[in-house]
Amino acid sequence: MTQTFSKSRQRAESAFAKTQSQFFAKDQAVEEQDFATQAREAKTARLREARLANETDQIKRATLSLTKKRATAA
Repeated sequence: MTQTFSKSRQRAESAFAKTQSQFFAKDQAVEEQDFATQAREAKTARLREARLANETDQIKRATLSLTKKRATAA
């Protein structure tokens, strides 16, 4: 059973389909942008943790080296 619509109804259906597809495309683009933002934030947090651990390690090594030098000098 096929339905035949008036020309104005066909135009309206076409316009609605176009608007709906634009809406879904926009929604998908927002989701992709949110995913990219979350990935970037996770990477930044991971790199920050690694940098802080490295800095802490360097400070410990410098302190240990300095205390050894002071111990041998005394």
